[in-house]
Amino acid sequence: MPLRNDETALGHHQSAMKKNKIKPFDFQFPDYRPRRIRSHAVLRSLLCETRFAPEQLIMPYFVRAGHGVKESITAMPGQFRFSPDTLLTELDSLAAGGVRALLLFGLTDSKDKKARGAYAKTGIIPQTIRAVKKKFPKLAVITDVCLCAYTSHGHCGLLNGRGEIDNDASLPVLAKMALAHAEAGADMVSPSDMMDGRIKVIRQVLDRRGFKSLPLMSYAAKYNSAFYGPFREAAHSAPGQGKNSPKDRKSYQMEPANREEALREIALDIREGADIVMVKPALAYLDILREAKERFHFPLAGYFVSGEYAMIKAAAEKGWLDEKQAVLEALTAVFRAGADTVITYHAKAAACWLNSR
Repeated sequence: MPLRNDETALGHHQSAMKKNKIKPFDFQFPDYRPRRIRSHAVLRSLLCETRFAPEQLIMPYFVRAGHGVKESITAMPGQFRFSPDTLLTELDSLAAGGVRALLLFGLTDSKDKKARGAYAKTGIIPQTIRAVKKKFPKLAVITDVCLCAYTSHGHCGLLNGRGEIDNDASLPVLAKMALAHAEAGADMVSPSDMMDGRIKVIRQVLDRRGFKSLPLMSYAAKYNSAFYGPFREAAHSAPGQGKNSPKDRKSYQMEPANREEALREIALDIREGADIVMVKPALAYLDILREAKERFHFPLAGYFVSGEYAMIKAAAEKGWLDEKQAVLEALTAVFRAGADTVITYHAKAAACWLNSR
């Protein structure tokens, strides 16, 4: 596994400085010239503090029923909605580039108030899991566990009679969805709904049904962000489609101004049984990633979301920035902040760029 920040080496360096009574501000020009170690490409590489590799990236995909389907997503240039068969063709090149994990989002035309399609054993995600694992047994298949693409109102949880999000009634449905994915052969499930207590309930159900070894990656600190817009087009999952349902997700996704609340959310999910915790979005919340890593020392994912992807793509299409350099710089920032893995729609392209270095 490529190393990022070598804290042990840093500790030794600081100890040596203390022993020799050298303080950081004692380094000054002309005795200390930082540019010396930037003058040669090899030297810059030798001393690079933050590194990542294709196998640390997770590629998200949108899948829908049908055959031979590959639909362009307008708000996410270069991304598509696949049917299971066309996704298999796509995964040939993904695996060849060294990306070893994918995250699946399902689309369905059969939506209802109870999200029954979310846990159907013959649903689009179980179908896709079986197909992928048969052809690519070494790829790690991660599945998104959320109700928004399966409810007629577009929310991540069920609604009560007053049109409010019914947190506790949503938990067993989410658990049934996670179980359906596990039974189909998923390597990891990833609850993204932000209902209170869902990690505990999903963990208990999976354990009872013989899936004690199946890991959970929790969307632990998921902010109510404007950067999700392109995703909602891609997944046909905009909230508030029902007559009496809320028009946004502010009652369950986090307030962007809050930092301590994010850390409480992460702590809760760790206690409830999460194996990896996630901060979403990643690029706009680097401070949360950094503090989460420093406080919990726990496996940490960052989600480089659809809007962050689309901004770079749009600017690159205008010729305003170099896409390759911008993507690799942005991903480096997410890893530098503390992420151990990054979910990104750039994963396939980034792997190609990394391999060509």
